[in-house]
Amino acid sequence: MLNFIVIVFLSYLVGSIPTSIIISKLVRGIDIRDHGSGNAGGSNVFRVLGWKFGVLTILLDATKGAIAVVLIARLYLGSFPFANATPFDDFTLVQIIAGIAAVLGHIWTVFAGFKGGKGIATALGFLITIITVDMLLALAVFIAVVSFSKYISLGSITAALSIPVIMIIRENIFHAHIQSYGTILPFAIAIAVLVLYTHRANVVRLLNGNENRISLSRTKK
Repeated sequence: MLNFIVIVFLSYLVGSIPTSIIISKLVRGIDIRDHGSGNAGGSNVFRVLGWKFGVLTILLDATKGAIAVVLIARLYLGSFPFANATPFDDFTLVQIIAGIAAVLGHIWTVFAGFKGGKGIATALGFLITIITVDMLLALAVFIAVVSFSKYISLGSITAALSIPVIMIIRENIFHAHIQSYGTILPFAIAIAVLVLYTHRANVVRLLNGNENRISLSRTKK
């Protein structure tokens, strides 16, 4: 049990690293939460500091999810504390739990008053190690939606919702074999619901037509 708790705790701490806050303080000496949408995520950095730092933040946030799955989960010593009723082997299940802990750490970071980002990039970083093809296709959806609409929030929501749809199409129409499809699909749906929840304010602004669009140029003060 202790081994499992350590993995979850370390994954949460890595996910909690407030990348956007650190970058905004280093680059302009500001707290990103006091500017733009007030969110401590890559999309807000994109708006306030420009696309270069926005992309850097998103990549670093994604790396947090990957670190939890690829590195921290390696601390697993084969002492899973619960009966494993999933199709996954114990180690894969530990990786998934570590990834979830990193996402929760990003959303509710202990280093910034439990007010972090919305978890998209961190979820991408950990899911791409498990359902690589599906996540790459979802990433393509994100890029396409953002390119046409200039709304990062819309791209994030659409990409998250597309993941279970892509999985269903690949598995049932193209007959691609997705390992543990029956378990991952409900999990992907749960992630999509979480993304909708963390973007609920964005959804309201999108419906009202006052959501902020992104620009490839740095925002002027």
